[in-house]
Amino acid sequence: MKTIVIFGAGPALGLAVARRFGREGFRAALVARDRGRLDSMVGELAGEGVEAAGFQADLTDRAAALGAVDAIEARFGPADVLEYSPTPGENLRNRPSQLDVATAAPLIDKFVLTPVALVGRVLPGMMERGAGGLLFAMGAAAKYPMPRLAGGMVLAGLRNYVHTLHAELEPQNIYAGTLLIGAVIEGSTAHRNASAWGGGQVAVVAADDLAERCWNMYLKRDRVEEEVAPGLAPSSDS
Repeated sequence: MKTIVIFGAGPALGLAVARRFGREGFRAALVARDRGRLDSMVGELAGEGVEAAGFQADLTDRAAALGAVDAIEARFGPADVLEYSPTPGENLRNRPSQLDVATAAPLIDKFVLTPVALVGRVLPGMMERGAGGLLFAMGAAAKYPMPRLAGGMVLAGLRNYVHTLHAELEPQNIYAGTLLIGAVIEGSTAHRNASAWGGGQVAVVAADDLAERCWNMYLKRDRVEEEVAPGLAPSSDS
């Protein structure tokens, strides 16, 4: 049985991805900070017939994230698919003039250094087996600069990294791809606190739809990137 490891698993996208891959026979290893939330999601998945387990770690702490991989391998064996989609947090919503080393550092840890470390941890096994998947879901600010989401500069770095991984690993039957989301995910923290987006009309996308896109990207492997609601992205101040 294959295993998908979901980093930054939450009750919206993370749970939906676990459920979608679970329907295809995958076990789900969920990694997040909140133990109570992890236990709740594991229970919900179990009720739907999906084998799952939760592993507690803060993704700004690389040692803790790598320790979660060790624990997952001890429980389930090696990761067949890594999915990375942590909540951006408030620092992402700073304007350029508000960014400084103190506010940028946690974003760099979460969206550059930790993903690189995790890929470095699971990729050798995938290369040895000749199969695997690396999926990254992130905001559209990774591609389209947005003045009030200046923290998107780190997402741009992650997006570039995934694109280069795709080019290198595709001949080895290892898929790497990005899902760019230019909408609020239904049921997410951002959706529950819509005022944090500055008001106005904001598109909402269902987590199940995003999970289906993730599955299709992994299954078909015919594109490195897919955009959701890209028409929102190039706004001059969105």
